[in-house]
Amino acid sequence: MEQAILDRLDAFIRKKGLRKTPQRDAIVRTAFANDEHFTSEELFDRSRKANAGVSRATVYRTISLLVEAGLLHEIDLGGDLKTYDPNFVDKPSHNHLVCIDCGKVLEFEDSHLELLNDCLTRRMGFRPKRQTIKIEACCEQLRKKGVCPNLITARVTGKRLPTRKR
Repeated sequence: MEQAILDRLDAFIRKKGLRKTPQRDAIVRTAFANDEHFTSEELFDRSRKANAGVSRATVYRTISLLVEAGLLHEIDLGGDLKTYDPNFVDKPSHNHLVCIDCGKVLEFEDSHLELLNDCLTRRMGFRPKRQTIKIEACCEQLRKKGVCPNLITARVTGKRLPTRKR
């Protein structure tokens, strides 16, 4: 995890008159330990492993603080659960491709999309602030080979899979 994230959060917490706690620090370290997207329950489970004193309520409050501080971004990856993306600090205009078969999420950036976004919004009298695109796609490997290692891993680990609309 980058020190810049911790510094921004510490400054934000001080500005709000809150105190720094070991539980919140454990949650933040867990949230930014890797680039994986997560739900609040997934973050709670991971954080409990790092610090047994972490409560579900503290996880929810910390997520809200991180979103409010602009360090975490709530995204819609389908389904009825909120998903959070820890990668918007470094890549504010990245997009997502979501496999509707296995739930795998791939991030991508494309300068052509940014140019198109800029042209479209300006033509309509707006100035672009941020852009996110979610593409839902079917797993090509599952279609061609009948098996997808991501789907097997998702089922074994109990990861929630998107509801497939037929």
